[in-house]
Amino acid sequence: MRIRVGAATDVGRVRQRNEDSYLTADPLFAVADGLGGHQGGDVASRLALEVVSVVASDGGPEDGIPDRLRRKVQEANRTVHQRASEEPDLAGMGTTLTAVVAGRGRLYLAHVGDSRAYLLRDGTLRALTDDHTLVQRLVDEGKLTPEEAAIHPQRSILTRALGIDEEIEVDQAIVEVKPGDRILLCSDGLTSMVEETEVERIVSEDEDPQAASDRLVAAANEAGGQDNITTVVLDVVESEPAPPTHEASAEAPGVRLDGGFTAPPRRRRRFLVMGGIVVLLLATLLVAGRMYLDRQWFVGVNEGRVALFQGVPVEGLGIELYSVAEETTLPAAEALRLQPWQGLNEGITAGSREEALQIIAQIERDLRAAEEPEPREEPA
Repeated sequence: MRIRVGAATDVGRVRQRNEDSYLTADPLFAVADGLGGHQGGDVASRLALEVVSVVASDGGPEDGIPDRLRRKVQEANRTVHQRASEEPDLAGMGTTLTAVVAGRGRLYLAHVGDSRAYLLRDGTLRALTDDHTLVQRLVDEGKLTPEEAAIHPQRSILTRALGIDEEIEVDQAIVEVKPGDRILLCSDGLTSMVEETEVERIVSEDEDPQAASDRLVAAANEAGGQDNITTVVLDVVESEPAPPTHEASAEAPGVRLDGGFTAPPRRRRRFLVMGGIVVLLLATLLVAGRMYLDRQWFVGVNEGRVALFQGVPVEGLGIELYSVAEETTLPAAEALRLQPWQGLNEGITAGSREEALQIIAQIERDLRAAEEPEPREEPA
């Protein structure tokens, strides 16, 4: 089985840097999306692909590919996690990873996060992966419809990503393919901007995989380009001499990182062994601290409005230990005039997200009550 490949990546129209990376090293192809908004997202995606790239040239038997691929993804997770724990500037970084290895008449798939893999066969596009996101979990539980999930404000919140925890669960699948099939790997910068029906139309129309990949990126930018966009299009063709263009070379495989850097895949770097008990203790404290912050909620002020925050309303060493989870339209200045809510600027803590939302609901009721005119007393 031979693969023709086209690949493209773009920073989009909003982001300042490209945190996506992709790999085309026949028989291994992958897309990684560094966690948006996290410092070091581009480092995480690049690092993960460097570790996984060894699978492209390890020379093991085909029946062992799933196990070798899974182990390398888990090693990539530990490598990103360790790097984040060793360098404060990279704390909290992570990445998605969706990868396939081409075998004889089949693809071996590994997946973590919300980058996606699709199969196009006979003009019909079918998803091969499930998003590891909060809204997808709600869809699976029947609490949201797919249509509601597509526009949900928290649709980008991941429940699984490389580098966040020391261990990671990897989704795997074996996909039977035949000549004429087309595989699409992409970051959510495409799927969050372009409807699947439009993606299906584009990948069905262009016979050249590079042209299809470029058109998908252009469509995402035309729709707003609110995130980095990466696409890898793979065509399954008969085993015949490869044409000189748009081919993944088996003789000189490479890793294409954030659209601008090529590095050899075979053990290009060896990462330092963990630096003893001090580093272990630091990593443990970081994980414990993150878990603690994820369970803390408070109501405070953001840009003059009442807002729901996740974390604690303090700063440590100049680092904010909180983030805005949900904004409201309630004016903070009006709420601060009411005696019960004069502590908004410092943050009003709550025992849970639900309790924090109840506080916001009470603030809204109090503001409405304050706007209502007091009844006039009629003379006897």
